[in-house]
Parts: sequence; C-alpha cells; structure tokens
Amino acid sequence: MTNWPTKKLGEICEIEGGDAAPQDKTIFENGTIPFVRMQDLGRYHITTNLIETVDKITNEALQKFRLKIWPKGSILLPRSGSVYMNHRAILGIDACVVSHIAILTNFSKEILNKYLFYYLTILDIGRFGTQTTGIDSISFSQLGRLKIPLPPLNIQQKIVERLDAIKKAQELNDKQIELAEELFQSLLHRELDPKGKNWEMKRLGEVANFQYGYTESAKERGNFCFIRITDIDDNGELINLDKKYIQADEKEVLPYILEKSDLLIARTGATFGKMLYFDSVEPSVFASYLIRVKPNKNIIIPKLIWLFSRTSDYWKQAWNLMTGSGQQQFNANKIKRIKIPLPPLETQQKIVEKLSAVQEYKKKLVQQKELLKELFESVLHKSMAGKFD
Repeated sequence: MTNWPTKKLGEICEIEGGDAAPQDKTIFENGTIPFVRMQDLGRYHITTNLIETVDKITNEALQKFRLKIWPKGSILLPRSGSVYMNHRAILGIDACVVSHIAILTNFSKEILNKYLFYYLTILDIGRFGTQTTGIDSISFSQLGRLKIPLPPLNIQQKIVERLDAIKKAQELNDKQIELAEELFQSLLHRELDPKGKNWEMKRLGEVANFQYGYTESAKERGNFCFIRITDIDDNGELINLDKKYIQADEKEVLPYILEKSDLLIARTGATFGKMLYFDSVEPSVFASYLIRVKPNKNIIIPKLIWLFSRTSDYWKQAWNLMTGSGQQQFNANKIKRIKIPLPPLETQQKIVEKLSAVQEYKKKLVQQKELLKELFESVLHKSMAGKFD
C-alpha cells in the first residue's frame, strides 16, 4: 500500500467510445486512415505503440459516416465483447477506432498517460463490468469510477522509465527471435532441398517402422508420463505444462515406452501430421492417437526426419495424403508414403548440427523472453506499490 492520493479515472481524463464500423467492405479498399478494430487490439494485447491495423478507411468514408480520428497517445481498452482479455494499447498513430473500444484522452496535468497505461495493465477491469445478453462489457460510468493512484509526477516518470527500459529489452529480444526463425526457415529450405544434389528420395516406410500408441485414461499421477497430441507444440517440441500420467505395469506398457530420438506423429484431428522429436529423460508412454516412428539409424538420422516435418514439402504431402471426410485421419499406411530426401549420413549429420544450432539459439532467446516477462511483471507491481529498491 502507498499513501499516494487517488482520483477517479473520469476525473483525470476523458473517456469516450469509438464509432460503429461501416459494413460496406468497399469502404476499406485503398483506404489510408487506420481503423482500429478489436482484433488489432487483441493481436498486440499489451503495447505502448499500436501502429498497424488490418483495415484502413478512405477519406470519403470518414466524411460520409462522420467518423472521428483519435490522436496519437490515446489509451485504448475493450469496453464490450473482450473486456476480460484485458487488452491495453497506446495509439502510436492518429486513427479511427471501433465502438467496442473505449478511448482515454485529454489527460490532466497531474498524470502521465504512459503511467496511467501501465497502471491500467495491472487492473482486471472485467471484474468491474457486467454481462448483457451473454457479452461481457463495462460502461463509461463504471470505467470513470475506477480509482487511480497519483504519485508525484517525478515518481510517475521514474516508474515509466523503468518499465520502458524493460519493454525496450523485450522488443529487441522479440526481434532476435523473429530473425532466428527467419534464419532457421531459410536454412531449412536450402539444406533439405534435394534439387541439384543427387540425393535419393525414399518413402518413410522404407526407412522406418511404425507403431500405434497405448489406450488409457490420463491421470494426474502415475509411474509413466503419458504423451498426448496436446503435449506437442507448434514447433514439434514437448510441452512440459499440464503433464498427465498413467499408472501401469512396466511389462504391460513395455512396447510403448519411449526412447530418446523416437518420433511421434499426430494421426487425427486438426493437428494431424504434427511431429514430436522425443528427447525427455522422464519414463514416458505415448497415447493411442499418436504413431511412433522408429527410423533405421543405419540409413537416416531421426532428427533429419523431424526437421523435414517442418518443411512445406512435408506438409504438402501430408495434406494430399490426409483421409477422412469429417475427422481428419493420418494413419500409418499414409505416413509411410511420404517421400523424404536421403543424403549420405555424413551430410545428414552436418545438416542436423547446423539447424540444431540455430534452434538452440532461438530456444535461449525464448527463455530470455520469459525471464524478461517475469522481470517486467515484478517491476510493474513493485513500482505501483511504491517499492523502488
């Protein structure tokens, strides 16, 4: 707690709403004026510089519908439909704004707009709102009654500078992650493209064996970790959150116990074809909606197959082979037909090492991203509590 005075939000700024979005799509063709929709706010989630929008409106439409252009520096937050998502943004450009979003402007001299923005990010505004016809919302009067602590301006500035410095580090780290992914994709295409390399092309069925997983209900505890489709992330790596287990006799599940470098492929649902490279040391069994691929290591390095599963060539083949009119099915007989380039083992090793090095670098950046997020949250809450040690 602090001894800072407080004022209601409505006393330190003006709170208004955006305009109803014109329904004629042609209005947004060749437009030049940014039009902020909820999806734009959601894409950023939390930002001090919202500058990109999906839609831009024409000057003619601006006049016809009497839309208002809100100034750069205005604070945006949801007021209906996505209140509980707690999106927050500062406009980095002059822009029109949709009616589902509240706009804070004309801040009093006793508050910095960036300090107010940062303070609003720690508030779960949804708990102050209501639901009408199943849609969460918060009224202008409810927003206006929110109490805002007002430290002296020099303290506000200090808080902003501390948080801005971490935000800057986060942005630089995010850019490095983006560049690392671009490098990975570029190398992936270049290294695994068989054109002009005189490599054999083999079907997966010629270089690996296949096995369906174990049928059992997942539990919170057990002696084997139970790997399911939902445990594989979009990058084909194991998610270590919300792990599930089974309690089973080792002899019974012995054929399903995973070994390092095993590959698992999702065979059904929207994520069919997604492949995991298993490298965990935790005793684990794989579930029935997964297929284990056991490559012949005398012919092909398992990780090369996993890397190939990240290419457009793999996914093009997977989509062409997919069966099932409703639930998408990707059974072993189909997977066996996927063609994969087969360079010499020495070349395979070099390719795997090169691409793995980039992935390890990106993994460290992602870990850094989490640490920076934790640091930002810690500094934010301490600063708002008046703690500056």
